[in-house]
Amino acid sequence: MLASWHFWALGLLAAAAGASFVMQAAVNTQLRGALGSACWASFVSYLGGTLVMLAVLAVMREPVPTASAMAKSSWLHWTGGLFGAVYVVITILLLPRLGAAAMLALFVAGQMAASLAFDHFGLFGLARQPADPLRLLGALLLVAGVVLVRR
Repeated sequence: MLASWHFWALGLLAAAAGASFVMQAAVNTQLRGALGSACWASFVSYLGGTLVMLAVLAVMREPVPTASAMAKSSWLHWTGGLFGAVYVVITILLLPRLGAAAMLALFVAGQMAASLAFDHFGLFGLARQPADPLRLLGALLLVAGVVLVRR
């Protein structure tokens, strides 16, 4: 189990990632307005992310994965960008219609539902953690939060 200070430090880091998510959605939505296209705004977002990651790789001096390492992976392992692109386009389309708080609350509710299923069934190599009544209550409270945040 993590020490209390370690948990809170990681929690603050996670909260910063959450704030970054909202910032990304907001600036991508603004770019959509300027470009007139959610798809082009998403492309620019991924291009910017790709360039930043290339810079991080250069600074960190990460070696390029070997062909044998790549061959060990499944085709499914290479689909993360696909799911990310879907999320970015949907975010750009929903933010102006739902508002940031409602959109994020719905995203978190969807993430929680999927996370409970992934944990319960041990999908993608995750350790099995049954969806017991307490965990299900937590998910229901998140859904209640969505209802309360919605206008």
